[in-house]
Amino acid sequence: MSKELLAKIKWKKKVHGMWKEGQVTWEEYKNVVKACREAMRKTKACLEINLARDVKDNKKGFFKYISSKWKTRENVGLLLNEVGALVMEDSEKAVSVNAALASVFSAMAGPQVFQSL
Repeated sequence: MSKELLAKIKWKKKVHGMWKEGQVTWEEYKNVVKACREAMRKTKACLEINLARDVKDNKKGFFKYISSKWKTRENVGLLLNEVGALVMEDSEKAVSVNAALASVFSAMAGPQVFQSL
């Protein structure tokens, strides 16, 4: 981040405290927030353009940035299988979900109830 952006973020925090104390109006605080947000967007766009432009020379930096943008995976909750028993193991969950999807896309199998707790 540039010094200007860091200064804007610091100013935003300071104005927020002043707004909480009643020294600054909501409109003034909102204008500071908008200016800070706009500067952040421009800086982020510049960073992304530079990464995309220099991808041939800096592959590691590019893929590090891309991997940082991925969301974390959440675990699948408990499922009920065809018998009505709770499925706790990941492999059993995969089989249960696969069976449910296979029943949807095949003409031979009848409708299957897929339940989650």
